[in-house]
Amino acid sequence: MLTSFMEGLLCCLTSKSTNMVVPIEASEPADGYEFVEVKPGRILQVRHIIPDRSVVEEPSGQGGSISCKRKITVYRNGQLFIQNLGDRVTAELKTCQNGERELNSTLEVELTDCGNSSLPQARKCRRKPKRTVVIDTERKISACKGTHSDVALFFIHGVGGSLDIWGSQMDFFSRLGYEVIAPDLAGHGVSSVPQIAAAYTFYALAEDIRQIFMRYARKRNILIGHSYGASFCTFLAHEYPEQIHKMVMINGGGPTALEPSLCSIFNLPTCVLHCLSPLLAWSFLKAGFARQGAKEKQLLKENNAFNVSSFVLRAMMSGQYWPEGDEVYHAELTVPTLLVHGMHDKFVPIEEDQRMAEILLMAFLKVLEDGSHMVMMECPEAVNTLLHEFFLWDCVGLETCPGCTPPSADCRPGLAPAPPVTPFRD
Repeated sequence: MLTSFMEGLLCCLTSKSTNMVVPIEASEPADGYEFVEVKPGRILQVRHIIPDRSVVEEPSGQGGSISCKRKITVYRNGQLFIQNLGDRVTAELKTCQNGERELNSTLEVELTDCGNSSLPQARKCRRKPKRTVVIDTERKISACKGTHSDVALFFIHGVGGSLDIWGSQMDFFSRLGYEVIAPDLAGHGVSSVPQIAAAYTFYALAEDIRQIFMRYARKRNILIGHSYGASFCTFLAHEYPEQIHKMVMINGGGPTALEPSLCSIFNLPTCVLHCLSPLLAWSFLKAGFARQGAKEKQLLKENNAFNVSSFVLRAMMSGQYWPEGDEVYHAELTVPTLLVHGMHDKFVPIEEDQRMAEILLMAFLKVLEDGSHMVMMECPEAVNTLLHEFFLWDCVGLETCPGCTPPSADCRPGLAPAPPVTPFRD
């Protein structure tokens, strides 16, 4: 603590950051690691594992088709009205006469109340729509097996993390034959550390992820994002809906536009944050893990989590500005999505993931009781099994999300209360 205080004081006196542009540890590429220059001078480390598959590969599964029909209406008073078009008032998958499947309902999701007015008054207040979006498309959903050469898994971490937090998942799925790709975001892990705050805005980081995706994408791609990394998954799914076959969000938060908080500890000067770094690391351990023992501390150290400079941390938190990523943006997505939530997460309330499950067209929420914010590190076996079952889901003969027998309320798409949401993500 004394060392951090003295370094922070030196930072204030010299107006220079104590954390210079140096990758941590050795930067020599190892097996499975690559360095990608996403733009001149901006280099990201990427772990890319190409499995050794047999010469005779199993053909891709045929799967089933889902007809996605939805009407989204935005009213001038800010109210959002979502209607899933179908014959019955339900939000389930049913088998149609032609053998296809249809996401059907006359489900209405009102996300904003019109004060405390009665129902007739509420209906009156949304008489004049500001904008209407109609979705009428068909998605083919098939099982994605490790023996399929057209499948690639992308793992994207959040603020303060690194590709190492996905170690258990990358090892597990690569052994099953999947091709896996996991980048270090700029300023994290062994990627380059630009010393300008503009390099860490949402748009700058999203463009980095886009370049990585375009470089490694296959025909059927699955995105797995954690916390802030889930926002980049949403961005890619919106930009490339035909190439994103499935998506997983782990403690990703609600479907809200991102905007930095004006009253945040991360608005303090970099040198002050550096002095507080031991306290911040301790707070992250308390909030990010269900238990705070020697095992969890070792996990943080081994997986290079929350090991970024004070400058990068401040720039990342203040750069979370993404007004386009609102509820309408998420409601337009047609990618099947699995939401994983750690019950003890103190960063992301469960109500936010419930709201995300409510807004997305095809979303299944699974709550892991023994996990917290870093659930993929705390419960790797449970998370790996859940993800694998979702990857193998082909929507044929399955009425609920994979891994849920019997179906539970946590896993079915449906309505949830409209709690206040926190647009800030870690």
